[in-house]
Amino acid sequence: MRFERLEEGFINRRPESGPTAVAATPRCAVTDSGEVACSCVTQAALGGNDFKPMLSRSRDGGRTWEEQGLIWPEFQAAYSITGAVSRSPEGALMLFGQRTPIDVPGESFWSDATQGIKQNELIWSISSDGGRTWAEPTPVPLPIPGSAEVPGALCVTRKGAWVGCYAPYNTFDPAVHVDRNQVVFVRSEDRGRTWGYGSMLRFEEPDSGGAEAWVIELADGRLLGTGWHLDLSDKTDYPNAYALSRDGGRTWSPTRSTGTMGQSTGLGALPDGRALFIYNQRKYGEPGVRLAVCRPTESDFGIELDDLVWSAQTRTQGGTSGDHTQWQDFSFGEPSVTPLPDGSLLVAFWCIQPAGRGIGYVRLAIR
Repeated sequence: MRFERLEEGFINRRPESGPTAVAATPRCAVTDSGEVACSCVTQAALGGNDFKPMLSRSRDGGRTWEEQGLIWPEFQAAYSITGAVSRSPEGALMLFGQRTPIDVPGESFWSDATQGIKQNELIWSISSDGGRTWAEPTPVPLPIPGSAEVPGALCVTRKGAWVGCYAPYNTFDPAVHVDRNQVVFVRSEDRGRTWGYGSMLRFEEPDSGGAEAWVIELADGRLLGTGWHLDLSDKTDYPNAYALSRDGGRTWSPTRSTGTMGQSTGLGALPDGRALFIYNQRKYGEPGVRLAVCRPTESDFGIELDDLVWSAQTRTQGGTSGDHTQWQDFSFGEPSVTPLPDGSLLVAFWCIQPAGRGIGYVRLAIR
């Protein structure tokens, strides 16, 4: 078994400078009409509190793309918004993410002093026309103190539960105590009117935390959650973590190691019950995006194939180590993988590379 690269290119390209010079967090979903919708956010520079969610669209299975534009242009001056698109079993497109008020134009959403994110809130939205129009964002109450880091999409299960996850982060206020030793799930059984919560991933290592987590439903009905596992004291990485749920996300198995060393995690489900697991590699081997095929159990991630599917020309923009604390110098990241109707796989990621900047993609086949 191997990955065969069919083609690669850009979903959208950004200029070297300007109000939308950086694009990040690409997430894709297939609409009822067979089009592929790709959400991402644009901003002037890494670290700015000016995220603007937008959508691009492919009508030919991910081979060519056109920009649809901003999702909520009317809110871009008041809020910095990130969101990830997914598809519900009924065919609606969902957007799940975070919203941060903009108090001063040009401000940062990040505090080096607290290693924290400006206080934000979770949001969700829905589109019934393939992502062409969207309902106004609906807030989800944060269940514990802290801010939320939400790169992953909302999982709508075949039984109708809505399950999302986020990594809790410090805020700008050093007096706010945040339980960072976990990845939190939020779950609704009434289409977003009320929400429960708990720990999807719980880390035993002291002073550790998660980032860039994701949750999906597998073909057999189990839920799989993954996350980047960090040592917050010395800023190194643990192996990426995972857990499983057999009851629609109400309870989760003990957190285990995937056995992979990398940064960021994204997930996709194959029809035969296996999972697709995608992650960055900046520090432990050839730089780029890696993709694994696995059959996870509660005790073993079950990797059957793990290979580099996109090679980066540069690990970071300025030659730094690629540690989490140096994220404003990253030159690629936040990959996602989407199975397409023709059986191919669409890998999307953001990049700032000598060959171009924007949202890059690779279309693959499993042979």
